[in-house]
Amino acid sequence: MKSVVAIRHVAFEDLGIFEPVLEEFGYRIRYLDPGLLGSDALEALDVDSPELMVILGAPIGANDEALYPFLTAELDAIRHRLDSGRPLLGICMGAQLIARALGGRVFPMPEKEIGFADLSLTREGQEGPLRHIGNPDTVLHWHGDMFETPPGATRLAYSHPCAHQAFAVGKHVLGLQFHLEVDPAHIEPWLIGHAAELAAAERDPVRLREQAKRFGPGLKQRGQQVFREWLAAAEVAQGIE
Repeated sequence: MKSVVAIRHVAFEDLGIFEPVLEEFGYRIRYLDPGLLGSDALEALDVDSPELMVILGAPIGANDEALYPFLTAELDAIRHRLDSGRPLLGICMGAQLIARALGGRVFPMPEKEIGFADLSLTREGQEGPLRHIGNPDTVLHWHGDMFETPPGATRLAYSHPCAHQAFAVGKHVLGLQFHLEVDPAHIEPWLIGHAAELAAAERDPVRLREQAKRFGPGLKQRGQQVFREWLAAAEVAQGIE
């Protein structure tokens, strides 16, 4: 049976709407929580073994190794995975860590991008799986830092506040700054878990909840189409059956 290892940093930032697609493709899902298990779990992980690895988001920064030392081991695991040429997906901080591992920079934005807002695609983005979300389309953003598209990668998407929203390396590596994986029907844990951040950024949870209801059904369908097409192409490129 095929397997996916998802490195998860907080419980509610999980694979979301991607889980049913992974089950459809015959994957056994394993979460690894370095915040609970520490660096040892990352150092012991056989990063070459799973057919897919996913690095999920977090409310900490991709440059915060001094504050959260397990990030050093996580970056090492990502570099090893990149060297293996096996499929790798990063979301939000996960994409930032992949960008760093590839030699790109991660830096603070002038203002946090939080909420449902437009995303636009580059020409290359319109030619790949992301075309399913439209151009432009409304997606969920939730970040205060951004990556620059790393050397050797292709920029796929952007928004008005954030010039680098997605990148790809070949067909097997995808980094998404925005949260395509979130099930808008289950937005409540995000509103609770990030309550302090929402208050500090002056974002209204009532409005976010209403937007999730309005945009949710279509966004879920399009997000699963994107992931399904990317995963199928990554499997073909790597000879995974």
